[in-house]
Amino acid sequence: MQFSKWQGLGNDFVLIDDLNNEIADPGVLGQQLCDRHFGIGADGLLLIRSSAVADFYMLIINSDGTIAEMCGNATRCFAKHLRKYGYTDKTTISLETPAGIMITEVLADGRVRVDLGAPQYRDDSIGVAIVVEGREFIVNDISMGNPHCVIFTDDAETIDLTYWGSRIETHPLFPQKTNVEFVKVIDRNNLRMRVWERGCGITLACGTGSAAALVAAALTDNSEKTATINLDGGQLELEWATDGHIFKTGPAVEVFRGELTIESYQV
Repeated sequence: MQFSKWQGLGNDFVLIDDLNNEIADPGVLGQQLCDRHFGIGADGLLLIRSSAVADFYMLIINSDGTIAEMCGNATRCFAKHLRKYGYTDKTTISLETPAGIMITEVLADGRVRVDLGAPQYRDDSIGVAIVVEGREFIVNDISMGNPHCVIFTDDAETIDLTYWGSRIETHPLFPQKTNVEFVKVIDRNNLRMRVWERGCGITLACGTGSAAALVAAALTDNSEKTATINLDGGQLELEWATDGHIFKTGPAVEVFRGELTIESYQV
């Protein structure tokens, strides 16, 4: 079985063709392939499947074997792969996900622009105080098809992501768990973000998390509706457009291709 390894700002994925739905247990396979010591190593596994309502279906498996509703960096990598290996000659590609249909556009400079749709939030989910192990955090609960908890702090560079991210992820306020973003406002057009991803842990970038950060910053008057999100893996350009949708533009790079030794993995 052939695979490709892709990364978007260091958020990395193993990508496999499963158009015939031959992989019986994607969760187990995802855990095996994403293991950085015994597998290929990745934040997630992406499976290409057919769709009745879009050009393709993108199944996203986190490194812990759980299904992710949506992943912005994965979407860019997925679209670039489809173009590079002749699955489609379109530059605008629709992808079905558990979070809905995402529209991707492969740009002439090689970057990919993704319409992430409209954010979902309530007025009473913005600026909520929670206490975790005696420490108060002001959180902004926003969904981009998957859940995000955005926290503004001047301590984004040095905060213990593993310690606090894992504990906030499982706070009772988030019954389905949540992604956790620590964000420092640089100025009204630049945000610095570090992320703890639900089902993955620390990653170098998160596209939907960047979108949630922009929404939270704009709602709290910390930024304009267009901003650069500065991540550990690089920069994403985000725009909260007049139609209410969030548009994200950034790179996607293939790292290598290979062949799985089938007997070594549960497929």
